[in-house]
Formats: sequence, C-alpha cells, structure tokens
Amino acid sequence: MKAGERPKLVRGVRQESRRFRLLVIVVGFFLVSLTFVFVSKPDAILFSLNGKLPVEQAPTSILIQQKVNEPSGESRKTSTDALRGDPKVVDDEADAKPKGTGGGSEEEEGRVLSEPDPTSGMMEPTHNKDGNGHKSHQETLGGGGDGESKGNDEEGEHAEQKHKVTLPTVSNYTIHDAAEDTENAKQEGMNNVQQGSKPLCDFSNFRANVCEMRGDVRIHPTATSVLFMEPEGSQRDEVWKIKPYPRKGDEFCLSHITEVTVKSSKVAPECTKYHDVPAVIFSLTGYTGNLFHDFTDVLVPLFTTASEFNGEVQFLITDMALWWTIKYQTVLQKLSKYPVIDFSKDDQVHCFKHAIVGLHAYMEFTIDSTKAPHNYSMADFNRFMRGAYSLGRDSVTVLGEYPKIKPRLLIIKRHRTRMFLNLDEIISMAEKLGFEVVIDEANVSSDISRFARLVNSVDVMMGVHGAGLTNCVFLPQHATLIQIVPWGGLDWISRTDFGNPAELMGLRYKQYSIGVDESSLTDQYPRDHEIFKNPISFHQRGFDFIRQTFMDKQNVKLDCKRFRPILLEALDNLNP
Repeated sequence: MKAGERPKLVRGVRQESRRFRLLVIVVGFFLVSLTFVFVSKPDAILFSLNGKLPVEQAPTSILIQQKVNEPSGESRKTSTDALRGDPKVVDDEADAKPKGTGGGSEEEEGRVLSEPDPTSGMMEPTHNKDGNGHKSHQETLGGGGDGESKGNDEEGEHAEQKHKVTLPTVSNYTIHDAAEDTENAKQEGMNNVQQGSKPLCDFSNFRANVCEMRGDVRIHPTATSVLFMEPEGSQRDEVWKIKPYPRKGDEFCLSHITEVTVKSSKVAPECTKYHDVPAVIFSLTGYTGNLFHDFTDVLVPLFTTASEFNGEVQFLITDMALWWTIKYQTVLQKLSKYPVIDFSKDDQVHCFKHAIVGLHAYMEFTIDSTKAPHNYSMADFNRFMRGAYSLGRDSVTVLGEYPKIKPRLLIIKRHRTRMFLNLDEIISMAEKLGFEVVIDEANVSSDISRFARLVNSVDVMMGVHGAGLTNCVFLPQHATLIQIVPWGGLDWISRTDFGNPAELMGLRYKQYSIGVDESSLTDQYPRDHEIFKNPISFHQRGFDFIRQTFMDKQNVKLDCKRFRPILLEALDNLNP
C-alpha cells in the first residue's frame, strides 16, 4: 500500500462509521415517533382533518334549504311567565292547556273550539332548495354538556386494555387502539348504512315532529345544530328545523322554544366529547309547571321515547328549567343513568352514534301503542310510575278480603275555581256507604313522592275536571277514577284528557256531568238564560269567554242523591 493511501482509507472508514451512527439515530427516532403515534394517539392524529373543521370555525347558523308546507294552529294569548313554566305563575291546580293551541293557565284552553287537523304540520324534505323557515318548522332541538359516555382507564385490568389512553377532555370515554378503531369505523359505516335513504326527520305526526339518526352524529349546542355526517359519495342533502316540544301547531307556545337545525353534512366541527349511549333531546319551556302538561307534554312522551334504552341514554335539555328537573328527578333518574346536559350552557361538540331529537307524542295524556316504539302503552306508563316511586300496591284490594279495612276514597280538593261547595255533605254520604274518605289537593308545591304514595293507597279517586286528576298515574290497577264535569258542554274534553287515558292505564272510569242546579252559574245568570239552554253556542265566542265563564267562575254543589249511584258502582268494582 502506498504511503498516501492509508490516511485516505482511515478517513473513509471514519466517515462510513459516522454515517452509520447517523442512520441508527434516524431509524431510532422514527421508531420512537411511530410508537408514540400508535400508543399515545395525540389529538393531531385522533382528530385528523378528514374534511372536518375546528370548533371555532364551525358554522353558527345554517340556512334552511327546504321548502315547507305546514299550516300552523291558532295562537292564544298567555303570559310569558306561564309559558316558561314558572311555578310561581302556573301551578298544578291550574288546568291543562289544550292540544294544538296556546294560552292561559287553564287545561282546556282552545280544545273546546277545535281539534287540530291531523294532516297539518307535514313536511316533505327537499334537496338543494331554499326554504323560508316556516313557523311549523320551528320545532327545536338542543344539546349540551355533561353526560359523557362510560370509559375504562383502570390500570392492569386486562392485557388488551394496556394500550388504552383516556384523554382529559373526554370524560369517561376510552380511546381505543388501532384495531378497535378499525372495528369502530366498520360499525359506524354499518350505522350509516342503517340510516340508508330514510329521511333524518319525520314531520308526519300531527302532534310532534321527531328526528332520528344512526351513524356519526355531532351535536353542537353553540350553533344550535345537530349534524349527521354523510359518508363519501352520499347524495343526501337535508336541512330540517325542529322545536322538540310536542305542541305542534301551537304557534305561541313554540315561539318560546329554541329552534335547532338538523342537517346532513360532510363537514363538521371536531368532536370534543364522545358518548357510547344514544342521545334524546327535548325542551322544558312550553307549558311545564302545570301538572297536566308536565305529564302530557314531557313525562309521557319521554317515557315513550327513552324506555327502550333501559337507562343507557343521555338527555340533553333545551330551555332548561332546573326546578322542574329537581321536582321530577326520580323519574328522570329512572329513565337515564346520566346527569342531564343543559343545552344552553354547553360549548362542547358531542358525538353520538344514535340521536333522537324531539319526543314521540300522540293524543293528550295518551300513548298510541300501535305507533309507539315497542308498542308501549299507558298501562306500561302506569306500571313505570308506580315502580319509579316504589309504590307498594299494584292492584286494588278486593272488597271483603280484609274485613276490618274499608275501601279508601280520595277527594281532590280545589281552591279558587271549580270547588266543591258542599264538601262536608259529600264526605258524609261517602262514609255512610262504607268508604274511608281522604281529602287532599295537588299543587305546584306538592311533594310528588308523598302524594304518589297517598294516591296509590286508595281504591277510588274523584275530583272536578282539573290538573289534579293527573295523579291517577299513581293509582293501582283496577282502581276507579271519577271525574266531575262542570256545566258548559265540556264532556268530550274531560273524557279526552282523563277518561280515555285512565281506561288505557287499566283503571275503571266514571264520568259525572253536573246539572244546572248543581252549578254556581245559577247565582250569576237567570234560569232562562241561553247559557243554560244552549251552552255549546257560547264556544263560538272564543276560549277566553269559555275559560272565564265555565272554568274560572264556576263552582260545584254536588247533588248527593243523584251522585250516590256513581259511588255505589265504584264499590261494586271492588267486588271479586
């Protein structure tokens, strides 16, 4: 070897050695980075762009792209506070409002005038067409923030859980490893296939509009929107406006409900909270605060909509009324295992695989088992309410089964309107027939649990038409409900509100319409007045007149001799 070649060889070997070390460092860094990506899954990977927008760039409003064809019902004049369900303004003694109309604190409002058109409120979705935001599309939706899905971050449980990491911003939700992500993606694709060509919303029901989506659903309260993520290649282009309160056609009532947009989209804000359970979105403004409407507008529809999930469902409430959720906490906790989310105070983007906007509702205080999910019925609701409050009696006591125990009669007492003027006489007559008589009243301050136990302990309940009769939901099977109907042609309203629901719950029902001599109106009008000859004709004067005349200014002096056979029939119902 020449003298000058040896140094060159040494330098070449050193250069090759440095290159090799550099290559080892690069490969090592790459392996460490790759391990970090698959094990830690940082947000940059988890929330890959994939056509999604950051939360701050999400649209805050979405134009209606849909032609609307839905006539609306007449609005009624009612105090705003009453519509907001303020218990100081509308109490449970006040009467329930009518279906399809607004107004007042009386329960029959508007229904004596007309029934809503069963064909009204229908909306047929259109694609790529501008809409005008018609009032019948103002049925809202909302969602909000606290009911995250369950997660799994306990160390050392199983080998397959070692690679799971829970993000601090995603409460109780487990981020899965790559294999599980692939499986979830497949499941999500299957859910989107399940949605298929089925419209996101159904506006065909005359009483309530409902939207239901299965797949990748993003609920963004800040934008008052629910987005259904469409797979690549989908041609769906739907935009719906919905107010999730079942008073369709009641324009004045719905004007106080937050409107939410339900939209199919390929672009959406990033998820910030994941949920492994379905979502149900509904409103609490409307006429809540009146006992009848608490049930007919919220509790019965909520039971119909959410029961199938056996508690594994997240409620998101628009137009929150905290006092209401406290009052009915027992029922809400029976239907959902998760804290409710206040839609108006939440800025997260909630991601669900299944979401329902609005509640399934039918006639007043009634479940149509032919249309309800899983054919739920009012008998199921009666059983559910007795179970929710842990009531001891499932059925009435057979007469004579316990000789020393008298059948119990509960008389719902009222103050201010439609009072019994001869209550003592009624009590005396009932006691002579063998009843143990209990007197009580139901108002906004009533302890629901206490009153439920009282109602469940009796065999017969009676009262003048009013919201207090709603407590029949706590009666045991085969108990008897007796409704006293005031003068004024209100028979069909009374049967619709309480008679039909009672029978559907498995109760016995008796309706007693008072005569002219039993009405206090005889102190205000001469006996030959048209109000006694043809009371139906006064319905044409509008509901304000009907309410003030036949509801607010009328009391009842029951003819005990005429009424006695009704109580005897109730006794006969207790015989085996």
